[in-house]
Amino acid sequence: MKSLLLFTDGSVNTKVKTGYGAYLAVNDLSLSIDQIGSSVKLKRFENTSSTKLELQTLLWALNEIKSMENNIIVYTDSQNILGLQKRRTRLEGNDYRTKQNKLLKNHELYKEFFKLIDQLDCEFIKVDGHMPTRNKSDIDKLFSLVDKASRNALRNHNT
Repeated sequence: MKSLLLFTDGSVNTKVKTGYGAYLAVNDLSLSIDQIGSSVKLKRFENTSSTKLELQTLLWALNEIKSMENNIIVYTDSQNILGLQKRRTRLEGNDYRTKQNKLLKNHELYKEFFKLIDQLDCEFIKVDGHMPTRNKSDIDKLFSLVDKASRNALRNHNT
């Protein structure tokens, strides 16, 4: 089965709590970066934080592409997303509550994340979001497309 590569990233202005998420779904690595780059999708999110935005962007992307392929390889620089599966048992066991019995800030997004990944065959791979161009692999270059798109959208929004 052919894998779909999914790159997600986000950029947020913490003062106004507005951010832009970007994703890129790639199933043909023989295309040039320029051809692939034109497929980056952007979405604006309000009342968000960096952690929340990364998760919102991933969920938006997965919901848009879930009918395309069964095997999805997600590339992200989000420590939160990368660690969620390891935290699942504890999160569900505590009913998404803190030790003070308060609901976690992003509990609804966590529930949606687990529901989606139960339906999909997803693998999560960490990428370094910020490295010198000379050290970048092809995967890093593709990730840079979503990184730049979200940062540029936020920068253009703020001007």
